[in-house]
Amino acid sequence: MTHNTPLSPRLPRHIAEGTRRVLTTAQLRAHGISPAELAEQCRPGGPWQQLLPGVYVLHPGPPTSEERLHAALTYAARETAAPAVPSQPGAAEPQPHRPAYPDAVITGLAALTLHGFTSSPPLPALPRIDVLVPRLRRLRTTGFVRVLRTAALPAPEQVTGLPVAPVPRALADAVAELSDPGAVSRLLTEAVRGGHCDPASVVRELSQAKLLTRPHLVDAVDSLLAEGRAVAEDRLYRMVREYGLPDPVWNVDLRLPGGPHLGGLDAYWPEHAVAVELDTRAPRQDEDAMWSEYARKRETLERLGITVVYITPRKLRESLEQQATVVRTALMASVDRDPAAYVVVLPR
Repeated sequence: MTHNTPLSPRLPRHIAEGTRRVLTTAQLRAHGISPAELAEQCRPGGPWQQLLPGVYVLHPGPPTSEERLHAALTYAARETAAPAVPSQPGAAEPQPHRPAYPDAVITGLAALTLHGFTSSPPLPALPRIDVLVPRLRRLRTTGFVRVLRTAALPAPEQVTGLPVAPVPRALADAVAELSDPGAVSRLLTEAVRGGHCDPASVVRELSQAKLLTRPHLVDAVDSLLAEGRAVAEDRLYRMVREYGLPDPVWNVDLRLPGGPHLGGLDAYWPEHAVAVELDTRAPRQDEDAMWSEYARKRETLERLGITVVYITPRKLRESLEQQATVVRTALMASVDRDPAAYVVVLPR
């Protein structure tokens, strides 16, 4: 028997011959399949098989990666709103306000692979699929599905039609189970270098998951932040070049003549008294102190007539042209301001 063998005369033809071969007990019952018939179809060597409690695949042989993902979500989805089967061929997919898999989100390595990570294993090689559900759900880990409970489900991203955790959350859930420093480092590096997210969002998720006490993760995060700054600096250079901004002096320290150190800057236009600083703060325990230092430096420089533009790595990644406009506006506005105080510019 092949996957194209007719499955049951009682199933609508578009289900029996369609690609969606993963159904629940309730859905099969709605099509008139009795418990006895279901047991007969799922007998050893039969045409159907039970993948997970209450979840069946309507063909023999190993399930595909797509079927495993759908089965995991079907198992974990809130039972009172299980994914519906279209009533006829070509029926519309469920609308966004009625998710196909309520209260279930793929996370961990499976989610990273779906997001396009090359440093996570391909789907067929994953022995299990991690699924996030609300904390109060009564659901157990079983088969190839590992159930992760959370106080608040992240807003899922739709990847190939499946609800998938955003990269920072998927990373946190993945590295929580990894003890190999090299594997952790490769995943975090790809997240930033591949443009999937910024380091701050990753560190925030790791901090919330209370993972930053693990030495190999602390080392990986330090490398991640350095990688993130290098990527952000490259984008800042590209912004100046591609959008025709005048060349600044790069990576400088400012001092008052014979006076105190005023702080370091990533880019500075002396003739305009305009500075750019990359805001690469990570949400760690000293965030308040670090922000106070940022604010104190900005206040001091602006009191001297120097305009400071703070840009985050995320803004450089998502809206480079808009950030170039912000800097250009600050440069143009300099002609209408009083001259800035004289400062000494030193290489950093």
